[in-house]
Amino acid sequence: MPSPVSPPDSLVIRPVVNKRHIQTFITLPRHLYAGMDGYFAPLDMEQNDLLNPRKSAVFRHARIRYFLAWRGKTPVGRIAAIVDHRALEHWGEAVGSFGALDCVPEQAIVSALIKAAQAWLVQQGMQTMRGPVTLSGNGESGQMIEGQDQAPMVGMPWHPKALGGMIEAAGLHKTEDLLSYRLDLDEHTEEKFRVPGDLKIGEGRLGAISVARLSKKEVASQGEVLRQLYNDAWEEKYNFVPLQDYEMQAMIAQLKLVLKPEHYVQIDQDGVPVAMALVVPNVFDIAGDLNGSPSPLGWVRLASRLLQHRFESARVILLGVTRRLHNTMLGALLPSLAIAELLRRRHSLPYRWVELGWIQESDTRMKNLAEAIVPQPYKRHRLYEISLLTDSKE
Repeated sequence: MPSPVSPPDSLVIRPVVNKRHIQTFITLPRHLYAGMDGYFAPLDMEQNDLLNPRKSAVFRHARIRYFLAWRGKTPVGRIAAIVDHRALEHWGEAVGSFGALDCVPEQAIVSALIKAAQAWLVQQGMQTMRGPVTLSGNGESGQMIEGQDQAPMVGMPWHPKALGGMIEAAGLHKTEDLLSYRLDLDEHTEEKFRVPGDLKIGEGRLGAISVARLSKKEVASQGEVLRQLYNDAWEEKYNFVPLQDYEMQAMIAQLKLVLKPEHYVQIDQDGVPVAMALVVPNVFDIAGDLNGSPSPLGWVRLASRLLQHRFESARVILLGVTRRLHNTMLGALLPSLAIAELLRRRHSLPYRWVELGWIQESDTRMKNLAEAIVPQPYKRHRLYEISLLTDSKE
């Protein structure tokens, strides 16, 4: 007996099982969101590094299942369900994740995709689902709630405004907001930003504090210092997953062409790293008009812009202080000192503005630091959770 055939316009959720559908999964958002106000497609090659199982370092320690939503022969949505073994070890809880949730903004599609991710995570023994993350808390995080009409930024996902409410309607609840702040850079920026007491690195009480810059000759070893400092500084943050050495190596390989010595601030105390900040140029400045998949002429334009470093903006992706200095006066000063050091380098970098983000809404210390410079966030992304225990009993 032939199997029943679904009506041509019915909604079907299917797991991704072949290379062709993996590519559909990777490129789907630029087809779904084309023409929407505020949307700029990221480069396919960048998303390929992030999502392709053959390229993404996350697959070395995580089991991930991709799903596509189909209406007839047309893909209308996607979602990833993630069991991150490093996260499970760190959290000590059976928490799985979902991510890469992009779809036509219809409740039926959102609910069906989330249900598919939940069901798979229950099969893997998970008791809670958290997200969205792509594909880790160290990657693109959160559902965009505010800021859809603002300039796009590297490493920050874009979603239609309606999707957040639809995720909540599917049964998930908010756990944390991730805030981003836009800091415009001009001749008055340094005057506006004052380190408490006007303290300066290497002077007076801070004589034992020194600054290290990125050395391209030693980028691998400095990357390992940055990884260890990042893991130490962020260990107690919500949804933190320790960054692995091979993930840092992959990040360095991706950023090598755009990083300059001025992009990295490492603050040492008596020769020991205690704080860091890393700025990454905003790739949308040179690729935002190329629609994700450049023509041969588009690639020539991209290469020329890259060689000329024609970036107008950048993002502070890592800003942290070693845990042993948390709750100390020096620990409270170090983020300000790192930002002040970056601002002093403004004249050697071409940027008109930088994004400080993302900062967890519950992190009062970092939020207060950002809002001492910029009164309010210009973008907001949201993390959600849902219990899977009810589903597992049904």
